[in-house]
Amino acid sequence: MHLSEVTHPNQLHGLSIRQLEEIARQIREKHLETIAASGGHLGPGLGVVELTLGLYQTLDLDRDKVVWDVGHQAYPHKLITGRYHDFHTLRQKDGVAGYLKRSENRFDHFGAGHASTSISAALGMAIARDLAGDDYKSVAIIGDGSLTGGMALEAINHAGHLPHTRLMVVLNDNEMSISPNVGAISRYLNKVRLSDPMQFLSSNIEEQLRHLPFFGDSLSPDMERLKESMKRLTVPKVGAVIEELGFKYFGPVDGHNLEELIDTFNQAHKMPGPVLVHVATTKGKGYEIAEKDQVGYHAQSPFDLTTGKAYPKKKPTPPSYSKVFAHTLTTLAANNPKIVGITAAMATGTGLDKLQQKLPKQYIDVGIAEQHAVTLAAGLACEGVRPVVAIYSTFLQRAYDQVIHDVCIQKLPVFFCIDRAGIVGADGPTHQGMYDIAYLRCLPNLVIMAPKDESELQQMLVTGVDYTDGPIAMRYPRGNGVGVPLMEDGWEPLEIGKGEILRHGDDLLLLGYGSMVQTALQVAELLGEHGIGVTVINARFVKPLDTDLIAPLARQIGKVATIEEGCLIGGFGAAVLEALQDHDVHVPVKRFGVPDILVDHATPDQSKTDLGLTGSQIAEQLRATFFAAQQPSAVL
Repeated sequence: MHLSEVTHPNQLHGLSIRQLEEIARQIREKHLETIAASGGHLGPGLGVVELTLGLYQTLDLDRDKVVWDVGHQAYPHKLITGRYHDFHTLRQKDGVAGYLKRSENRFDHFGAGHASTSISAALGMAIARDLAGDDYKSVAIIGDGSLTGGMALEAINHAGHLPHTRLMVVLNDNEMSISPNVGAISRYLNKVRLSDPMQFLSSNIEEQLRHLPFFGDSLSPDMERLKESMKRLTVPKVGAVIEELGFKYFGPVDGHNLEELIDTFNQAHKMPGPVLVHVATTKGKGYEIAEKDQVGYHAQSPFDLTTGKAYPKKKPTPPSYSKVFAHTLTTLAANNPKIVGITAAMATGTGLDKLQQKLPKQYIDVGIAEQHAVTLAAGLACEGVRPVVAIYSTFLQRAYDQVIHDVCIQKLPVFFCIDRAGIVGADGPTHQGMYDIAYLRCLPNLVIMAPKDESELQQMLVTGVDYTDGPIAMRYPRGNGVGVPLMEDGWEPLEIGKGEILRHGDDLLLLGYGSMVQTALQVAELLGEHGIGVTVINARFVKPLDTDLIAPLARQIGKVATIEEGCLIGGFGAAVLEALQDHDVHVPVKRFGVPDILVDHATPDQSKTDLGLTGSQIAEQLRATFFAAQQPSAVL
């Protein structure tokens, strides 16, 4: 059987170990070939090929439920569930999604792009099964990095109190999330990765005791306690902890030995309650370059398979916003020991790995624990430290209560640097940074700003570090800057709540926010070609909004448009409408942004085209809305 023939995982049932190993080889080959050509997540999927095949040998996927944590480790799952022939479209517009997606395939039992959700979802399915009187299996596969997320521990705590609810948790232990794991849980797991599994002994203890004289069929309370103590001696330390939490523990198991995996999974399925199977894997397995650089090859842009090197770009590009942020913050921190950068397991993505290398004492990685990161920052701020929380827009959602309860209510000077704000591209709906303007703008005591380019980002970094009257946030997009010159020093903070006029015109007031200011300038140029004069404002701040600048101009010009890279509901345009209403300025306003829809995976440019957010599309819509009478009539 060839991998290309597999459309249902049950087709692999009954194959020999040698045949399964051949399928594993083909999975890695297809995975590598695809990512090398188009880019995407590499190391996570390569590490779980045997785990996937071994587990699915023990399941009936027509009935049983499997929940993969995060989803980027599930590429082997995708390849054996009918997506082989479309796999070359991975993470491309209208192609195979980079994460699991219930609407894409019936075997994607639960969608996810954020970590630590799998055990909760699988437990919910198991409880639903029991309520319905059914008997299918429910399995969660979670990485050791995701165990640092509090939600995973909450689910383990709950499941451990349900001794008759059958649930299997497969711990994919590769010592990594995106970067090396941090914290006590990771250190604890590392101690037992190479321990010998001894689960077989504990299951026989009670039977052996019953054969001793005077015991018979029943055990006294003292003997019950002895039995439990002896059982705890037969598992590694981490297993003892898991068993104290109400789970049966199996492992560690070699995650690349199919025979051992299948035998262990079969044994674990026989347990009447929750069970955890600890599987030790190697991230990037089968591609030596990725095994040696597990951080760099977590995900890759298109690259040469032979050398592992990314293909050079056709022309030089400006540095990314993340790199400018990291360079500037590191420079500021070198001169201010009170600055501390905080990340939640995203050091490389946010650029804080640069701060870690240069100033390790001013760097904190809390693991996949966004809630903890925010409240930790609040505690630091209480003692005069200048905490800078670098976090993706989509992940800040996970710490919303902490932003309100621990930071804003107490008016603590925490600086939120919100990366990947706006349209992020190939990662799709779970990672789009659409909502931060709306969900932060309603919070008292919080200042919110966004730079028009990478140079203004530097100024806003200084502004945020210097601001001590309360919390402040800066949002900035994924991708490269616009190419303006950068400064190495001498940055001056901006005045809070003040925008700037970039262009003057009498016919339309066009307000741009953050990354869309450049688009606003392009729109003004296009409208100017039709004799329409446009005043362009770089708002800089959505809260407080510069109403002293905006309201008089809106009243004078009489036509207003706003452009933003975020949701329209509660967004920047909504803030402008509210401000104009409050100032009794009643003029027509046209808003451009993301409507009430989910933005699927595609390139950012493709998504903007679909949303009508390119310069030419906006210019055309504005002409039709405000200046239709000025357009030449069609010749009959």
